[in-house]
Amino acid sequence: MAGIPITDHQFRLYMKHRKSGDTQAVAASKAGFSESTARRHEQAARLPSQKKHPRKYRTRKDPFDEVWLGDIVPLLERVPSIRATSVLEALQRLYPERFPDRMLRTLQRRITHWRATQGPQRELIFRQDHPPGRQGLSDFTDGGKLNVSIAGEAFPHLLYHFRLAYSGWEHAKAICGGESFTALAEGLQEALWQVGGAPLEHRTDSLSAAYKNRAKNNDTVKVYEDFCRHYGMRETRNNKGVAHENGSIEAAHGPLRRSLSEALVMRGSHDFADLAAYQAFIQDIVARKNARRRDLVKVELKALRPLPVHRTTDYSTASVTVTSSGVMSVRNTTYSVPSRLVGTRLKVHIYDDRLVCFLGATQVLACARVYGDGNKRGRRIDYRHLIHSLVRKPQAFRNFIFKEELFPQPAYRRAWAALNAGLDPRQACRVYVGLLHIAAKGDCETDLAEEVQRVLDAGQLPELKSLRTAFVPVVHKRPEVSVPPPDLAAYDALLSQLATTTKH
Repeated sequence: MAGIPITDHQFRLYMKHRKSGDTQAVAASKAGFSESTARRHEQAARLPSQKKHPRKYRTRKDPFDEVWLGDIVPLLERVPSIRATSVLEALQRLYPERFPDRMLRTLQRRITHWRATQGPQRELIFRQDHPPGRQGLSDFTDGGKLNVSIAGEAFPHLLYHFRLAYSGWEHAKAICGGESFTALAEGLQEALWQVGGAPLEHRTDSLSAAYKNRAKNNDTVKVYEDFCRHYGMRETRNNKGVAHENGSIEAAHGPLRRSLSEALVMRGSHDFADLAAYQAFIQDIVARKNARRRDLVKVELKALRPLPVHRTTDYSTASVTVTSSGVMSVRNTTYSVPSRLVGTRLKVHIYDDRLVCFLGATQVLACARVYGDGNKRGRRIDYRHLIHSLVRKPQAFRNFIFKEELFPQPAYRRAWAALNAGLDPRQACRVYVGLLHIAAKGDCETDLAEEVQRVLDAGQLPELKSLRTAFVPVVHKRPEVSVPPPDLAAYDALLSQLATTTKH
């Protein structure tokens, strides 16, 4: 093709065909260039790369000559990292129809040449030597692009990622919330106990969990420092905004996400039954990656510091009071609790994915943690906590502020719509609350939902009496057994006889 120089490989292929007896035209056609080019190179009797006088002149005028010094160079000096695409767009705004998109490659080459010959000095990366056992690194990366779902619901999440700099041993964990101390501490502590030792130094970027809110929340910073001290690690961080200083972990994010993405494709589904199943999937993939580094890991294990006798705190705490509505508020989220706890003050251990509540030293509740959506408060209302009071006041259901949370499955929402349309308001509330009571008392939420769905499909309304008979086990009363007290006079007579026998 005109204007494109031939390569040494093409010339060797041409000469091979010539030696086999092909004409110049045939050999040149097989090598991919013209007959005239073949004659010129065959007469020169040397490879194209060995030409003594390569062309140093332009075959056409540079279209950017007139604007280079006046428009382009000042822009490059003012914004050193600007892309050629943005420069071309700026020229197109200044000079409409003069610089079409097809000139982009020409501009890219000229900008690259200018930067290499006249541009500013570039920042260099200084590769570091990482001795065994010296450094472990933590960071978070976006797991949302994996398109994972839990029980059919989209699961946007972060991945906590830990890596030992020398061996590359790594640990990953799905994080439900954001970059919090609990997420960092849980993931890091799991990693240390899995590998069986602690590095001398734990390095992060400017994680909000440890550093970002230093001025606002000194307690969190102190807890993080105490955490590292417990494992004998020195906490360090890279300079803010300089991600390559954390390169041993930053560069590993891509391969981790690719491994998970490919494994999900081979698995045939991105959906998991629950969070535990997804966590197990991640652990399996990471374990396979670690197995390929077993020789380096053996070396690093010898240099890691021994673990302490016990783990340390990897959660944050809050003290909350249970209101008269049977709910408590934790981190901008409302949770229901058993009604017997109304008025008590609970100490809550807040993990990334769960809450554990204590009354004094007694654990009274554990539940999944819920996160709000932006400025909207989160809610986790369990009908089992409320139903024993609600069944005595069924009319409170209609305007209950947590009414939407009392539809545990789609079938229950459909049942309420049918009951509300087919019965008078009071009876509709009574029947629906009765359904929730049956589900709670019989521990049969899913089975009851299937039966209610079948009844509604048949064009009928749920009937409490038959459903209660089918799903709530009958508790038979124990028979009352009356045992009369013994006649003490008989014991007196027996003792008298025994005394008389002893005398004789």
